[in-house]
Amino acid sequence: MKLRQPTDFLILEALEDKGRNVATNLAAHTGKSRKNINTRLPVLEDYGLVRKIGPAERSGLYEISSTGKAALVYRDQYDEVDDFEALIEGPNAATDQNGESQASFARGENDDETDE
Repeated sequence: MKLRQPTDFLILEALEDKGRNVATNLAAHTGKSRKNINTRLPVLEDYGLVRKIGPAERSGLYEISSTGKAALVYRDQYDEVDDFEALIEGPNAATDQNGESQASFARGENDDETDE
């Protein structure tokens, strides 16, 4: 996973703060060009950090994914780790003082719930 800093994190922040959005609005929120945003959104989608949502296939409407939210939690460690993707997605990605996975928490996962 190769993220472009600060652009990719600015896009993720804008989607988290403002909710689902299109490139034109994201450009205004981030101060980056619409062309730059349009180039980066498909890359972020390939990484699973954002997802394109409908109703039309070519609507250009994106929202941040749970993995994207985890990336924001760990953004300060991006330059410090060899495998940022493993950090935010791995089953034992990182643990807090209680031994609980912070990435799972950031993605909204709860180990206490059981599937029925």
